[in-house]
Amino acid sequence: MHISWDEYFMGVALLSAKRSKDPNTQVGACCINKDKRIIGIGYNGFPKGCSDDVFPWGKTDKSFINTKYPYVVHAEANAILNSSTSLKGATLYVTLFPCNECAKLIIQSGIEKIIYLDDKNRGSDSYLASRKMLDAAGVTYEKMNHLEVSINA
Repeated sequence: MHISWDEYFMGVALLSAKRSKDPNTQVGACCINKDKRIIGIGYNGFPKGCSDDVFPWGKTDKSFINTKYPYVVHAEANAILNSSTSLKGATLYVTLFPCNECAKLIIQSGIEKIIYLDDKNRGSDSYLASRKMLDAAGVTYEKMNHLEVSINA
């Protein structure tokens, strides 16, 4: 038995997520073109030159600059930045529904469709803003309800 294209590309996103050193949330993304060719892959992590030994992975602190949030580049952004060609008309497979900041990049890059696994932040303002922008821009999105393939660490 073989896996579907959706399972294959989401499997690539899941495998990419394993590269993230984030102890709380590992996210992976994979962009494909209309010919079902991978044109960009990414995972959440610090920018080049920003060492894990210097920058924090924590989620909470009295000071925002002592958390991961001002430093981490999201998987979607990395997949877009790592793309080998135009993303116009592309599909993005991502393990976590995109935040509002990533939604802006997705729209601007020309990605037309998002397939995601998890939407654990569904009620957050970031998620609501993301959906609002994606809907306005005509970017479609759908939740993948199951994944037959397992990526083991």
